[in-house]
Amino acid sequence: MLKKILIANRGEIAVRVIRAARELGIATVAVYSELDRNALHVRLADEAFALGGQTAAESYLNTEAILNAIKLSGADGVHPGYGFFSENPDFIRAITDIGVAFIGPPASAVDVMGDKVSSRKAALEGGAPIVPGTTEFAQSSADIMEFGNSNGWPIAIKAAFGGGGRGMKVVQSAAEVQEAMDSAQREAKAYFGRDEVYVERYLTWPRHIEVQLVGDQQGNVVWISTRDCSAQRRHQKLVEEAPATALPDGVEEAMGQAAIKVAKAVGYYNAGTVEFIYQDGDFFFLEMNTRLQVEHPVSEEITRIDLVEWQIRVASGEALPMTQEEVAARRYGHSIEIRINAENPAGGKFLPSPGRITKLTTPDGFGVRFDGGYEAGDEISQYYDNLVGKLIVWGKDRETAIARTVRALNEMVVEGVATTIPADLAILNHPDFHAMQHSTKWVEEVLDLSGIEAPAAPVPAEGDESGPLVQRNTTVEVNGKRFDVKMWVPEQAVVAVGKAAATAKKPARSSAAAGAAGAGSGDVTAPMQGTIVKVLVEVGQQVEAGQSVVVLEAMKMENQIAAEKSGVVKEIKVTAGVTVGAGDVVVVIE
Repeated sequence: MLKKILIANRGEIAVRVIRAARELGIATVAVYSELDRNALHVRLADEAFALGGQTAAESYLNTEAILNAIKLSGADGVHPGYGFFSENPDFIRAITDIGVAFIGPPASAVDVMGDKVSSRKAALEGGAPIVPGTTEFAQSSADIMEFGNSNGWPIAIKAAFGGGGRGMKVVQSAAEVQEAMDSAQREAKAYFGRDEVYVERYLTWPRHIEVQLVGDQQGNVVWISTRDCSAQRRHQKLVEEAPATALPDGVEEAMGQAAIKVAKAVGYYNAGTVEFIYQDGDFFFLEMNTRLQVEHPVSEEITRIDLVEWQIRVASGEALPMTQEEVAARRYGHSIEIRINAENPAGGKFLPSPGRITKLTTPDGFGVRFDGGYEAGDEISQYYDNLVGKLIVWGKDRETAIARTVRALNEMVVEGVATTIPADLAILNHPDFHAMQHSTKWVEEVLDLSGIEAPAAPVPAEGDESGPLVQRNTTVEVNGKRFDVKMWVPEQAVVAVGKAAATAKKPARSSAAAGAAGAGSGDVTAPMQGTIVKVLVEVGQQVEAGQSVVVLEAMKMENQIAAEKSGVVKEIKVTAGVTVGAGDVVVVIE
């Protein structure tokens, strides 16, 4: 068994791995960026090492810094979580080359399956049907246009080394190809470090169904459960369920067996997920995620199998503890996972909502679990994923699970940032969801979110800043290693200086409120904090109301910011690479 594990990740998944390792008696090592200096995963780990930098590229995607932390800590295993380096074969080889166990699949399997293009080839060789598309990287916008003209529109441009909806753009016509390709490549590069893309047909009303599997280094592979992840926005999942229901007899088992064949074809071991698209009785291989999925807890809840424990045991060289028959015998009930994202779903826009969580009260009760990466007082940064935490609920059947999830969501309180909870409740209470008539496009095309309003902006507390001495905890770093230190200081607020002080005293504005400030005026404002990645207009250019004028990246997603009125561009106040805050004017139109 491994003795010390370094978690090369942050947030909720880092916390999840730390807890599983602790239960196994394994020491844990956290790594952190400048922005995550006092994050929950850092506070929980036995040791923590600074990576430096703020953005993912400067920190969690800094191979040299992570390898140095492994060396200094003496960790004999590395868990990658999901995102970042979790599906990077070069990173896996760098880990294993120094004699450290990678808690995931072998690099050779990721070479094939981590690349969505070669994984499609492997699926075909394994006998699994695939969605019509390319089996080579798209070399130019002309290649994509040719595919769309030959196979029909719409099409999907997808990051070859990505997942989770990052770097995926749906294109309705040839005129949209160049802009969509550029955007997909920028997102893919920012989140996965690679910008290759490929193309496939975009099905009209599909369900997204996936199979959780685990393999060991002795050649055994079992599938744990199916999951339905069809409730999505921007091709990212909002609600996930296990098992997938309302399928014809034999389809679920056929998917499970197809997933095992695909995994064995590439010598896969550890946890992984094979994703399928299902429509009109047929299923097609979509991709394989060569890592632990965000939604893995629903598979755990209906089987009572700790998938992270299995990952660690497999990486330690142990064989799987159960056969396929034993796993199948454990499946009981229904589980639902709700991703609580820092997004403002008002009007169905799902705008990122970075900021400080001022209050966080999570639900409890029979069959309720919450996997979180933040506590009250923690900051949701624009530079990282916006997942606050995951509400996981179990019930004896699907209707019980839905009712329990609604109850739990109504008990949950998150203040300081907007969250997707209002949209989650709208999904769970809709008759289409109860009847399993929704698809991956249902949230954006059918679900009515027009009644959801932006939350009120948090108001900072006022009061006497003087008081007696109180104990405070802080952190220091010695040669990059983090230590917790207790101090006795006056009970008063810490006052920032210079520009930061002025910003701190100003109440935060909600993203929706900021966007509304320029409604109908000549000022186009940023609806959220983020980074300008592209300016789409020029001074003197005529624009129409609703026309996009800049592209703003926040929480690794690109957002088109549009003009509220028609007119001529008088002034452009930003350039690519500039960071803006909610409410900042980016373009002036007269």
